[in-house]
Amino acid sequence: MTKKIIVYLGLSIQEEEARSILDADYRSPVKRGDILKAISEKPDIIGIIDGVFHHSPAVAHKEIMKALKMGITVVGGSSMGALRASELDDLGMVGIGYVYKQYRSGAITSDDDVALSFDPVNKVPISEALVNVDYKLDLAVKEEIISEEDRDYVHNIAKEIYYPKRSLQNIFAKVEMEDKKKTKLIDFMLKEKDIKYLDAIEVLEYIKGL
Repeated sequence: MTKKIIVYLGLSIQEEEARSILDADYRSPVKRGDILKAISEKPDIIGIIDGVFHHSPAVAHKEIMKALKMGITVVGGSSMGALRASELDDLGMVGIGYVYKQYRSGAITSDDDVALSFDPVNKVPISEALVNVDYKLDLAVKEEIISEEDRDYVHNIAKEIYYPKRSLQNIFAKVEMEDKKKTKLIDFMLKEKDIKYLDAIEVLEYIKGL
């Protein structure tokens, strides 16, 4: 029997690509009240990837808890889904991916770590989520492109920039680093895929496996 699946996304991964992985009812980033509406449609599975943070009220814990109590499988990862899963996994919400584990371990604690601004028309991100920046900086350390001290230095600059303006361009405009190293780091970070994107794929693959 085909399961009814509702998935909220739009920033970490585009719907067209998501649809090539999982056949589901795809909806815009989740906001307050959306899960209550979804419950009335009696889905088997709800996937939360992206959500609204500051533009309107965020999805409430009670909504997700109600879905869980009704026997609906709720899976989260990548962005808002990772944050809510880290808070509600003890109650049965399934958390998937790197970002979820970062929240669960306490390595990151703020919604600012995954928040970003986007073009409201075509839903394309116009800033960088701090968790993506940090993930790529860690990879750059492993690749010996930068030192751990360099990573901490760039992280601190990125963290101080208000999230809607946290672009690589704005970050590196403030970074004082030897030109060759700086260019190599920027090229590396542009080439590497965002961890929120990779986690979104993992969430969709997990739901597909169900």
